[in-house]
Amino acid sequence: VQLVESGGGLVQPGGSLTLSCTASEITLNTYAIGWFRQVAGREREGVSCIDSGDGKPYYPDSDSVKGRFTVSRDQRKNTVNLQMNTLKPEDTAVYYCATLMPWTCSDYAMQQPDIWGQGTQVTVSA
Repeated sequence: VQLVESGGGLVQPGGSLTLSCTASEITLNTYAIGWFRQVAGREREGVSCIDSGDGKPYYPDSDSVKGRFTVSRDQRKNTVNLQMNTLKPEDTAVYYCATLMPWTCSDYAMQQPDIWGQGTQVTVSA
């Protein structure tokens, strides 16, 4: 079982991208899903999470993406989306989605990833 991310690419500062996370073998709304990003040589950063079931969003207590990123579910398409607005060069990273072991989001839950995707590159540059 593997998740698949899509929607990455090159965007100018101030622009927007929507990343999608999907899976063919599992129903994503039965899992809490986390979005993470990583720059080579740096620690992985959790940027958002969405609860299983009702899909309550959660954002780690960090100013890095607060107010600019929005996580949501599309149950009909079995996807979890990450809408990213007002992108900055420091948002450049490989973005990953992962199922989480707990069913509800929290800082602890985001330390419990289970099934990962392969990642999608987001580059913010003029």
